[in-house]
Amino acid sequence: MLKKRVLLAMAFMPLFAGIASAQTLPGEIKIATEGAYPPWNYTNADGSLTGYEIDLTHALCERMKVKCTIVSQEWNGIIPGLTVGKYDAIIASMGVTPERKKVIAFSKSYAKAPNGFLTTSNNDLKSLADAGHAFDLTDSPSDAQSAIDELKLKFKGKVIGVQTGSTASNFVREYFKGMEIRDYPTFEQLALDLANGRLDVGVANVTTFKPVIEANKGVLVSTGPTFAGGVLGQGTTNIALRQGDDTLRQAFDAAITSVNNDGTNKALTEKWFGVDISTRD
Repeated sequence: MLKKRVLLAMAFMPLFAGIASAQTLPGEIKIATEGAYPPWNYTNADGSLTGYEIDLTHALCERMKVKCTIVSQEWNGIIPGLTVGKYDAIIASMGVTPERKKVIAFSKSYAKAPNGFLTTSNNDLKSLADAGHAFDLTDSPSDAQSAIDELKLKFKGKVIGVQTGSTASNFVREYFKGMEIRDYPTFEQLALDLANGRLDVGVANVTTFKPVIEANKGVLVSTGPTFAGGVLGQGTTNIALRQGDDTLRQAFDAAITSVNNDGTNKALTEKWFGVDISTRD
């Protein structure tokens, strides 16, 4: 009988721990997003924020039973703003990399998507080899390097666009040294220059491609293989937090598990990307 009581108590310990963590959270949490990375997060004409991560943030905060204020912050300053306390977390399509882990902490992942290539329909890069193939720089480095070597031959004399401070920027600078690389503050500006012929190819998270391809029908196309791992991180997107904010991190982790388990996250990714890129526990 005593053994049964002990086992019953142990079974409820995680639940009680979760409630205790929620009770220690502040009444209001400020969350930063970029507001310029559709369909993940972007700004409407009236100045309001929208996108997958805006909907996801509201769902997470509802489960955490806290009021959340979402603010926009330019990408270049988004991590420094977190570390100095301007806000409590970042939900802005941020991947985990070794460099970022030196200064900030991360929640469990809520979505997973690799990086790929975007070009124009009249550019010879529109028919790159290995289209649709997914390479992992960590798990299969030799195969990934062979694919990159082929791409480097095709990219010779071309202009490559990346968003400043992105994992795609790290990838291009590591593996495409000697190429002409152009940096953009936002992906939207990159896509605009690409559509107007000022770039040959853009490198970014593939989930950003759908809205700009639809907005530039017949002009922009995805091409070639995709890459994850290594300098690109795990291919996942995670919530960024200050190191040591363990209570908040645990609360977000529990909320992510909740939206994954009840299908909310799956529904949101399908709504915004047309495909399920939600993670699984």
